[in-house]
Amino acid sequence: MTFRPGPPPPTPPSARGNAAAAAPLTDGEWHRLHPLTPLLKGGIFLIVILGYVLNSLRDQLVEFFIPGSGPEDDGDPVRYVYEHGVVGWVLLGIVVLLVVLIGLFYLSWRMHEFRVTGEIVEVRSGVLFRTNRKARLDRIQGINISRPLVPRIFGTAKLEIAQAGNDANVQLAYLGTTAADDLRQRILVLASGAKEDEADSGHGPARASNGRLQDRVDQVFAPELDPSAVHATRIVKVHPGRLIASMLLSGTTIFILLAVAAMIVSVALTGEYGILFGLFPAVIGAGGYYVRKFSRSLQYTIAETRDGIRIGFGLVSTSNETLPPGRIHAVSVAQPLLWRPFGWWDVRINRATNAGNGASSNQQVSSIVLPVGTATDVREVLDIILPGLVGTAVMGPAASQEQLREGSSEAVNVVDDSLTTTGDRGGFVHSPRRGAWLRPFAFRRNGYRFVPGAVLLRLGAVWRSLVIVPLPRVQSIKVSQGPLERALRLASVHVQTVQGPVSASVGALDARDAQRLWAETAERAVEAAAADTSHRWREREARPRPGAHAAVPQDAASIAPAGSAPTVTTDPTGADAAVRGGELAPSTGTVPPDSPWGAVPPPGAAR
Repeated sequence: MTFRPGPPPPTPPSARGNAAAAAPLTDGEWHRLHPLTPLLKGGIFLIVILGYVLNSLRDQLVEFFIPGSGPEDDGDPVRYVYEHGVVGWVLLGIVVLLVVLIGLFYLSWRMHEFRVTGEIVEVRSGVLFRTNRKARLDRIQGINISRPLVPRIFGTAKLEIAQAGNDANVQLAYLGTTAADDLRQRILVLASGAKEDEADSGHGPARASNGRLQDRVDQVFAPELDPSAVHATRIVKVHPGRLIASMLLSGTTIFILLAVAAMIVSVALTGEYGILFGLFPAVIGAGGYYVRKFSRSLQYTIAETRDGIRIGFGLVSTSNETLPPGRIHAVSVAQPLLWRPFGWWDVRINRATNAGNGASSNQQVSSIVLPVGTATDVREVLDIILPGLVGTAVMGPAASQEQLREGSSEAVNVVDDSLTTTGDRGGFVHSPRRGAWLRPFAFRRNGYRFVPGAVLLRLGAVWRSLVIVPLPRVQSIKVSQGPLERALRLASVHVQTVQGPVSASVGALDARDAQRLWAETAERAVEAAAADTSHRWREREARPRPGAHAAVPQDAASIAPAGSAPTVTTDPTGADAAVRGGELAPSTGTVPPDSPWGAVPPPGAAR
């Protein structure tokens, strides 16, 4: 089903084609960016020119107020112009240059347009070299609104639509603050498949105005997450003190301390105090790193909204992004060693987007959902993330939000109860004792288990982590076995998702357990993908609810292409053996007789 908007509402003549005037921006017509966009984009160039002129006039200004205060510079260009009587021509040239620059900026602004239809967001720009970019609504991975300090003062913001692929994002820089918020809401409504109604259209009750100046001040100091504006049902905030402590207890701090200690020892042994000068760049760089990270992570909030997860952060320059349901491909809950005494964890995700060529620098919002938090914070964040990922596969495509949360409750409970467990506690299948040769500390913790809608991997003893991979998001499954693993009858399994900081790989498993994990994941992933409707997460509101949940296909083999039975391919060097069965082909639980795995029981058979 493709959502198509109805007839476009009438646009006030004074606001037609102007995104800053709160005109309907999703009527399929072409609109322009905020009128101050040329100043915000090209103003830096003008500031550089102005700075050069002022620097050249510095000596003349000092001489004017304090005669005889300094020596005359024969190479001063301003003095040269004045002494040769060409001041008028120079001023005329500066005026012509400014007029040309302003004209180019204005022409660039006039040629930069965008439109939003029921299927795409399209942007075209350029004067001599034209560029046209399109973003499909059903492929949107997230919508980010960032407000750097200077644009924030002028009441503008940059809206960026994240798409799957390298350098596929679409930017709208700059829009009015209110227009950017309204446009994001409207795009998410169109992408979700929701019904067109007054509540969803973004044209509800008008915002009360306290005067233009007061409204601008309120926009500058407004919090990134306004619960009344985003209708958040659940909010998690990061404590600033805990954030500072987590930064000091990071691997970066340890590296800096080791570098300082090494320099001090070198000075003590060699007596060359010049080595200490090498500390200054390191101290300045480390200080800048901590300041940037702290300022970007202040006011960090994670909220649950109708259109997905809302993540906001920042103090001076702020940013917030909405991640629609189903756009998260893997979730990791990790605990560094230094955080263990305090019981702190972080939550990271994999997303199908990679902003390249300087399109976006918000890598933090792209991968980190919770910078630091307690086990209680982790559970609340998982309660926000998992319903849209595994709830549909469990409860069916017509389930309500409450039913989706019920469907994901088991996965949340298992993660919450298994953060610090080892062995077979929590129903995990873990590495055998001979796995200690490869995982001397983590062999009892390494393991996996299935929950409705997802596969969980429990990893690490020093750096603990739990990885949750939603079954509808599984791309492929690989089983590998090196020569040492083959001798120990062990294997490694990699549940492959999109590229990101979360690696869903578990090693040193018993060979039979690894084959069983491969077979069951492939079969369950096909069934879950057939029932997944997270790409149109609110389409259920646009149709009558059926009396029962949609049936999940039981015959997974009918979905897989013919002839996709599992095969075994072995590296000629003997260093790697991989089992593949087509694109998520269901497993029959058997392998060729010459397989290094031997006889493998079917999924579900007793060991």
